[in-house]
Amino acid sequence: MISLPKSHKQAQFYVITATILISGSFFASQKLVGTLTPAALTLLRFIIAVLLLAPFVFLSPNRRSKLFTTLPRAFIISLFYSLYFMIMFEALKTTTVLNTGTIYTLVPFATALLSYFIFKEKIDKKRLFAFLIGVIGTLWVIFEGNLELFLKFNLQEGDGLFFFGSLSMCIYSILIKALYKNDDLLVLVFSTLLGGIFWMSIGTLYFKTGWGSFSINIEFIFCLLYLAIATTIVTLYLLQSATVVLGPVKVMSYVYLNPIIVAVLMLFLEGKSIPLVLIPGILLSVLATFMLQLSKSKKGA
Repeated sequence: MISLPKSHKQAQFYVITATILISGSFFASQKLVGTLTPAALTLLRFIIAVLLLAPFVFLSPNRRSKLFTTLPRAFIISLFYSLYFMIMFEALKTTTVLNTGTIYTLVPFATALLSYFIFKEKIDKKRLFAFLIGVIGTLWVIFEGNLELFLKFNLQEGDGLFFFGSLSMCIYSILIKALYKNDDLLVLVFSTLLGGIFWMSIGTLYFKTGWGSFSINIEFIFCLLYLAIATTIVTLYLLQSATVVLGPVKVMSYVYLNPIIVAVLMLFLEGKSIPLVLIPGILLSVLATFMLQLSKSKKGA
């Protein structure tokens, strides 16, 4: 049985690794633009990941026996995981990436609010201050320190829809901890992906998502395998196991680092330097994440 992280430091290392891998997915996805629709690409990622994991689950009698008890809970978890992707793709038809990035900065705070109602975790003034710093820092990076551009921010038709998609991601993170029953993590990841295939299949039919036309070449295969293995199998394992140990609020707080890591990867992979104007936002985002990692969850009365 694959075990949970043995310490909070190890769990935080898991989340940092997952955040880096997820940031790398932007570059892989960019290479696949024009080959597959986003919904079809996500579904294909899930299918490939399940096929790769299947031998490790079905060839182990112990894991096979745990599969049936894990599947019902994993299907509930995967519903909200899949809803995020489906709603995001639909919302992007009537809004912008800038708007979705802005709204997504609310995810850590929304997760904290839901954790208060479900786990009775209080949100003290230090945490509130950290959330505020995180939002400011991330928005600084997203809008490149341009106040005029920020003031021109207007809600679009799809923004309300994306807000519910972001809420689905919060619920997904909370359910991982709430529904965890000392599961074999490999079985949990496999079951979550299996559920993801089921829900995404329904979603692609409902939204009438086509597969588009694409040609298979080395770059296509490499990018697709990166998305299926690194940002699906590995990140699901890392984030689900870390969430059980750290809790959803601390894990979701690493959202503030996503734009920063993308900027750093652009520096190393594409040679694009990080503009000096982004530095204050980067420092604020790192500070907020650090503060939230040091904060201790307090149960309510």
